[in-house]
Amino acid sequence: MYETRRNPPLSHRHFALRLARHFALAVLLLALSLALGMAGYEHYESLPWRDAFLNAAMLLGGMGPVNNPVTPAGKLFAGFYALYAGLVFIITAGIMLAPVVHRMLHVFHCDERDR
Repeated sequence: MYETRRNPPLSHRHFALRLARHFALAVLLLALSLALGMAGYEHYESLPWRDAFLNAAMLLGGMGPVNNPVTPAGKLFAGFYALYAGLVFIITAGIMLAPVVHRMLHVFHCDERDR
């Protein structure tokens, strides 16, 4: 997926394109996760879509739910979704940081004659 140690670092244009692809993947993951949370809150807690959006967005952002769940199924969903949201946060950070960290390591380990 990335260039090897023996290859020269990517040009700034190609690196910007790689960053844009990673950013698009992160946005897609967050959008799908938000849709999953909204669907769960609408189904299990019978919240209107605006309240479901607010609860799902707050959990994905690490702030916690606004409306406390009242149904047993809603409580289970909220708990599992909170665990899922924590993992999505870590995965999204990894997706966004991977190209930058790779480029730093690649530049540090690249032979001078390869540049």
